Amino acid sequence: MKVILTEKITRLGNIGDTVEVKTGYARNFLLPNNKALRWSREKVALVEAEKAGLQARHEAAKKTAESKVDAVKNAKMYMIRQAGDTGQLYGSVSSRDIARTLKEIAGVEISSAQVMLGAPIKSIGAFDTKIALHPDVIVPIKIYVARTNDEIEALVAGKVLTFGTKKVEETEEAKEETKEEAPVAEVAEEATDATEVSE
Repeated sequence: MKVILTEKITRLGNIGDTVEVKTGYARNFLLPNNKALRWSREKVALVEAEKAGLQARHEAAKKTAESKVDAVKNAKMYMIRQAGDTGQLYGSVSSRDIARTLKEIAGVEISSAQVMLGAPIKSIGAFDTKIALHPDVIVPIKIYVARTNDEIEALVAGKVLTFGTKKVEETEEAKEETKEEAPVAEVAEEATDATEVSE
């Protein structure tokens, strides 16, 4: 589906750009959230006429997002979950869980789509991800997932947790020291932008 963007969308385009997106993405996300309009010559002209106002709204939203950066950076994202003897979780930690926790501990309200997690976390460990407070304001955060507060403290300190024959390695130093030893518990891949259109 061809749409005209009324907001900057990371890895998609800027205000006023005409782009082709999947119909479901347009109908379920872009159009209902007023981030785009269905393409027509009239709407292209309309967006061009209102571009200055849209740009001002974009800048205001960016400033609001920037005011939340410190709160997000300083949030202690500790998740206590049940897990088996190998360190695999009974369930997972999703983008929605992270968004909910961020609101509870930092007072920053975001949608799960703003959590750039990629895939749910399914094992104990420390995981890097990013929060897209705004297309131009991306904040890196670390998520710590463990069964107890003691395990959380160990992960924060960069220690290696052992589960049966497996180890969960946290810091870069720990990874280098134990690279040739035991297998590493599965970790989530680095996140991609949640608002990106799949190609």
